[in-house]
Amino acid sequence: MNFSRRDFLKTTSVACGAAALCGWDWQTEAAQAEAVDKHALADVALRYAKKLGAGYADIRINRYRSEAIFTREQRVQDVTREQDFGFGVRVLLKGAWGFAASPRVTAEAVRRVTEQAIEIARANSAYQRKPVKLVSTPAVKAQWKSAYEKDPFEVPADKKIAFLLGLNEAAMSAKGASFVNSFLFFNNEQKFYASTDGSRIEQYIIRTAPFFTVTAVNRSAGDFQTRSSLAGPQSIGYEYLENYPWLKDAKQAGEEAVAKLQAKPVVPGKFDLLLHPSHLWLTIHESVGHSTELDRALLWEADYAGTSFLTPDKTGKLEFGSKICNFYGDRTQQHGLATVAYDDEGVPGQRWPLVKDGLFVGWQTTRDLAPLIGQKKSNGCLHADSWRSIPFPRMPNVSLEPARGNVSLEDLMGGIDNGILIFGNGSWSIDQQRYNFQFGGQTFWEIKNGKRGEMLRDVAYQSRTTDFWHACDGLGGRATYELNGAANDGKGEPGQANAVSHGCPVTRFRQINVLNTAAKKA
Repeated sequence: MNFSRRDFLKTTSVACGAAALCGWDWQTEAAQAEAVDKHALADVALRYAKKLGAGYADIRINRYRSEAIFTREQRVQDVTREQDFGFGVRVLLKGAWGFAASPRVTAEAVRRVTEQAIEIARANSAYQRKPVKLVSTPAVKAQWKSAYEKDPFEVPADKKIAFLLGLNEAAMSAKGASFVNSFLFFNNEQKFYASTDGSRIEQYIIRTAPFFTVTAVNRSAGDFQTRSSLAGPQSIGYEYLENYPWLKDAKQAGEEAVAKLQAKPVVPGKFDLLLHPSHLWLTIHESVGHSTELDRALLWEADYAGTSFLTPDKTGKLEFGSKICNFYGDRTQQHGLATVAYDDEGVPGQRWPLVKDGLFVGWQTTRDLAPLIGQKKSNGCLHADSWRSIPFPRMPNVSLEPARGNVSLEDLMGGIDNGILIFGNGSWSIDQQRYNFQFGGQTFWEIKNGKRGEMLRDVAYQSRTTDFWHACDGLGGRATYELNGAANDGKGEPGQANAVSHGCPVTRFRQINVLNTAAKKA
């Protein structure tokens, strides 16, 4: 049975009420989590770990909530809510790590799990080639909340559904749009951390991820084209849905999906590229973000997507890109998905250079990675996606600095005789060392003699990481800077998901190889 938007709005409050009766009570679950004396349980774990011989120990007692709503046209397809609560204990014994976890958050369970972590560390120490060493970090007692105005978990489900159906209606108002899918995802991390170093830290993090895809179909030609939302997830509250022009983007997406059916196929060759932040963030993520993870360079991580072409001996020597390229690792950027006050071993969030004036200068490090390259402090890159997951090195927000002057998209376009303007991220591929790559996008526009021209289709570009960033010769100013990212970046074995953002301005590249992705192979 199909509901119109009007019908749904009439009945949704009743439906949501019934759903609440069938599911759990959010407030009851929250009260149960709050009733746990985290500090007392931390005392049990840390004292017992020290008694059993650990040189270092920490405990994380975390509660996670998520909500997802999926729609298509004027139909609600699914509404899901999940909640997870538990703890994990990590110990360092005889230079080796041990970790264990449990969803039973009691003093008895804490003692049992701490003992298991000790036993695992003792077993690991028999095979540990070199003892783990940690750089120091100050003891901290703090509470912190991410930047948001409206907690989405306090907003009724019917209001969220109405938002999605409104998006769908705007997208389908484009003549020729065939169908639209949309969803909302909200995530809340309530994290407690305590260590034998003396830290006690509580953090409350909210992330919001709206998304839609419009599809236009030409059945007679057997062709279809899509255009997805250009704005990405952010660490922000429900106000993100109210302050960003989502309806405008949805309507434009419908029109552009239809226009792509008749767009001119790109002719392969060398082109200057003008890349919008809604596209370039993913290229930064794959070529800069992953390549500067020190654990990949040291071959600690290879199972999930490979290692890195960078190695420690290249620090301060390799010309990574042109002199206008300045990349920073950043745990402090407002609304960044990887923004925190402290990482999962109590290191403060910070900002530091990875590439400075084109020169590769820095790594993403943790307390046990930093000593391996002679650093005396961690950059705060330890993270676990659950209380049940062992923390390990994860990417911070990695961003490209804009130009200092007031440089616009039009200014950069004016310097292009024959080029392509690209919006949005599409298909992508990169090798196991983050070096050779290919990226597509959402929409493509011809640039002729400094002016934006016809729409193109079937565009992808190829390059190598250092060649690509050396070809960068123009950056937009602060007004062109945008933040985008991914809520589910995968890494590790078994895999974990990390939320991470990448900011950048509109950016120009010279003479990049462009392919026609629909061209038939000989």
